Amino acid sequence: MKHATMLFSLEGLLFLLRWIHIMAGITWIGILYYFNFVETPLFAAALSGQARSAGTRGPVPTALWWLRWASMIALLSGWTIVVTHLLTGTATMTYYSLVLTGGTLGTLMWLNTWFVFLPRQARPEAANQAPLASRASRTNTLFSIPMLFFMSSARNLSIARSENPSYTPYVVFVLVVAFLFELNIFAGNATTQRPLSTVAGTIHAGLGLTLVLLIAASALL
Repeated sequence: MKHATMLFSLEGLLFLLRWIHIMAGITWIGILYYFNFVETPLFAAALSGQARSAGTRGPVPTALWWLRWASMIALLSGWTIVVTHLLTGTATMTYYSLVLTGGTLGTLMWLNTWFVFLPRQARPEAANQAPLASRASRTNTLFSIPMLFFMSSARNLSIARSENPSYTPYVVFVLVVAFLFELNIFAGNATTQRPLSTVAGTIHAGLGLTLVLLIAASALL
């Protein structure tokens, strides 16, 4: 009976939201990684135009459907967790700084999914839109690395060291850096977009961004 009561408590609500958030996130990121690590390199390297067309008509629409709605559920459940903490005063400023680092990147990923990548899959001129859609998808893959790191670290890693944390400069730094990476999808040049042309480059850029944000968090928080 005690355990049943706990499920209907604030702690139980937050656990349920985290469970939903994690399941949706696994689905979303899993499909994203499948597209970027498996399908796109396979289509580019091995399949002819006819075979590629057949493959696109097969599992891809289903995968895109799951990508769309898993991203939506992950976004809504994640922000519901943050708002619940805000309304109940059950989290620290350091928690908000770290989890919202991940949340900012996750929200940009959702925007890229819904308004850049997916719409271009349904257009008649999808082939012409492929480079932009690919950069959006690769940027989401890049963002996912620091996003998962900071969402996990908010409760499981002691990053904050300063006695007088500089929350505002840290938040501004995160927003500026994230905006520059996002801008690179649409207005970058051959040099800045080169890492997104390969899986290895995307992963290395994601790890580099994680390190930069970690150094900033360690210095300012």
